[in-house]
Amino acid sequence: MELDRFDWQILQALQQDARSTHQKLAQQIALSASQIGRRIQRMEEHGVVQGYQVSILPEKIGLSVMAFAHVSLERHSESSLREFAQAIDALPEVLECYATAGEADYLLRIVVADLPSLSRFVMNRLMQLSLVRSVKSTIILDAIKHSSKLPLQQERN
Repeated sequence: MELDRFDWQILQALQQDARSTHQKLAQQIALSASQIGRRIQRMEEHGVVQGYQVSILPEKIGLSVMAFAHVSLERHSESSLREFAQAIDALPEVLECYATAGEADYLLRIVVADLPSLSRFVMNRLMQLSLVRSVKSTIILDAIKHSSKLPLQQERN
C-alpha cells in the first residue's frame, strides 16, 4: 500500500493518541473528518494499522518482575517450530517472542509478579515444554526506554 504525506501524518497522530477522534485529527491535518476516517479504514484493511491497545503499567497491577529469556530448542523441524510457537502463544506471561539468529533460537519477554513466580514459570512451564533444551534468563532491573511508537520519518509529514 502506498502511503502519502497525509497518511503519514495520520499515523504519527495516532501513535501519539490512538483515541483521537476523526474530528480532532482533522484539526491537526488538512483533511476533513470523513477523509481521515476513510484513510484510517483503508490502512486498517491493508494491515498497516493492526489495532488499538491500552498501555498498562505492569507494576501498578502487581506484575513487578520483567525478564528476557533466551530459549534454545532440541529440534528445529518445521513442525517443531510450529509446536513451540503454539505453546508460547498459550503462555500469558510471555509478552513477546522473537526467533533469533545467534546463540539462542528465541528471545522471550516475560512478566510475572515476583522472583519466585519467575522461577516457577521457567522451571514448571518453559522448561517442561518438550522441545526446550535450555533457558537463560536475564532479569530487568530498570526499564530505561520502552516504546511501541515506530520512528516515522519526519520528512514524510
